[in-house]
Amino acid sequence: MARTVLAADPTAPLSTIAKTAGVGQGTLYRHFPTREALVLGVYRKEIDAIVALAPTLLAEHSPLRAFRLWCDRLAKSSRIKHGIADALHAAISGQDIRETYEPMVAAVRRMLDSCEASGDIRPGGDAEDVLTFLGVLWRTPATTAGKVRAS
Repeated sequence: MARTVLAADPTAPLSTIAKTAGVGQGTLYRHFPTREALVLGVYRKEIDAIVALAPTLLAEHSPLRAFRLWCDRLAKSSRIKHGIADALHAAISGQDIRETYEPMVAAVRRMLDSCEASGDIRPGGDAEDVLTFLGVLWRTPATTAGKVRAS
């Protein structure tokens, strides 16, 4: 719920987020004492979901199709992050970046390895390079034109 509210209005009061989530303000503040903590929690949950999606997609689709679907999900997530970018930059630490970056690199590596094994892509792709390239999606404007470009 917090993700949806923050994506629609990055300045939404925590009381609005609590109400939308169907919890009391006290409950929200116990888990997320500051806006920054909430934004970071939303970010970490999103990263965890994207990372967990890689093996699921690979089990259900051909490697190249799985990778395309995974990238589409990442693009959608990036559009959401666009709205909370300033708050996220203020909240995120070097440790947070390290703890979320490595699992993302591993997910990309898994996708690339599967695509290489199936012959869909040439061997030798670097997961960190691909992730850096995909990071451009975060900078795509959250406008209609930007959504078309990122899709």
